[in-house]
Amino acid sequence: MKKRAVIVPTDSVESRILTIRGQKVILDSDLAAIYGVTTKRLNEQVKRNAQRFPSDFIFRLTPMERKEVVANCDHLLELKFSPVLPFAFTENGAVMAANVLRSVQAVRMSVFVVRAFVRMRELLTGGSNELITELKKLEAKLADLDARVGTHDGHLAAIIAAIRRLAAPDGPRHRPRSVSSRQKFSSHRTKGAGDTC
Repeated sequence: MKKRAVIVPTDSVESRILTIRGQKVILDSDLAAIYGVTTKRLNEQVKRNAQRFPSDFIFRLTPMERKEVVANCDHLLELKFSPVLPFAFTENGAVMAANVLRSVQAVRMSVFVVRAFVRMRELLTGGSNELITELKKLEAKLADLDARVGTHDGHLAAIIAAIRRLAAPDGPRHRPRSVSSRQKFSSHRTKGAGDTC
């Protein structure tokens, strides 16, 4: 029976990459899920091959770091009740984990993990020039908009002042007199025989 290939888009891998201690890392539970193994098996292989995982490849989170990660990442809520602090794998540590797991899926998925780390690095370094260019364009547009709105504000202020001048009374307001009911009847009476026009 053939196993179905698991496809994990790079974007979903990127969403699992966190910044902890100034490094881009992926936690053991996320890496295990991507590689198609349990977290327990991943950590067992890391312990068996400890010499392959120096401190720049992997580190264990502190209780405070775990608390912050759980507070900021909804998908990691289960870590809140775990008695064991999770491992954080750097890009090199994630690749090494795929090598020690020796599963077909781990090797295949390690390519996606590496691409995700590379893309994150590009966004932080190479993308900064593009970001600066876009920010300068945005600043220019805002300055242009501010200049246009500034002139509109002057025009609007002049229009409002003109409306107020027109609405302001020149003197005391006179109320129109109401016609009394007696005057209504006298003006509408019917013409009699002796009335002439």
